[in-house]
Amino acid sequence: MDILKKVHREITPLSPEDSFLVFDRVKDDFDFPIHFHPEYELNFISNGKGVKRVVGDNIEEINDLELVLVGPNLHHGWLTHNCEGGDIHEITIQFHQYLFNDEFLSRRIMKPIKDMFDRSIHGILFSEKAASDVKSRILKLSRTDGMDYFLEIVSILYDLANSRNQRLLSSYTVNRENFENSDKIKTVYEYVQENFSSKITLSEISELVNMSNVSFNRFMKKRTGKTFVEYVNDVRIGYASMWLLEKDRSISEIAFNCGFNNIANFNRVFKKMKNCTPSQYKSEFSGIKRIL
Repeated sequence: MDILKKVHREITPLSPEDSFLVFDRVKDDFDFPIHFHPEYELNFISNGKGVKRVVGDNIEEINDLELVLVGPNLHHGWLTHNCEGGDIHEITIQFHQYLFNDEFLSRRIMKPIKDMFDRSIHGILFSEKAASDVKSRILKLSRTDGMDYFLEIVSILYDLANSRNQRLLSSYTVNRENFENSDKIKTVYEYVQENFSSKITLSEISELVNMSNVSFNRFMKKRTGKTFVEYVNDVRIGYASMWLLEKDRSISEIAFNCGFNNIANFNRVFKKMKNCTPSQYKSEFSGIKRIL
């Protein structure tokens, strides 16, 4: 299938210190490519009749109301397809794979959520009734702050976990041996996270993991689908996206702090990855809230 030929590995703007990230926006179409990431994602869509949903090997046209939980590294995306209504309301909640550790999830009260997370490796479509029941609460999330914000999302997850008529979407699951579980990639990840604001050469990172430049780039391409330069730019644009939404900084200052030596290059890379300019991104996602 053509839409699955190029699956994008997304670096989300969710920082290691964040708990949940909520995207809340009204849009006329879906233009983000099919993608995957290690974070969980709960995606709510209203007024989206005719939109095509892709989760793993499941492809379906959705109705007016849609609520799906996608587990770590399962590729997914929504395409405009036959939707002609416009004013599609999309709310996306992302959270880290290990936000809730195994010890916490083993508590009796958390068992429904733990079981739901286990099932989410297939992607879970909740019933229209379940989506309708939590709709008003999800709509309020981007206007909620502090501990109320955190507890409300956990409460929503708990209610969804106990809801009836859930349906698993994808017939296959993702191999948990993803790039975060490789010792070498962990070393690269940690080094890039600490040094992305500075120049990082292929030679220094190859030496760090005791590989030649050619072997290392081949290794990165195999494990992440990207060259090392593309991977670093993904991380940098991820931080830029976060700062555009949170910080009162100029775009040029953000570009410099993310490791880009000139604004033109930053704008070019950002637009290539996000399909919009940094200023357009800041305006479009102005409704986002996050917890640190």
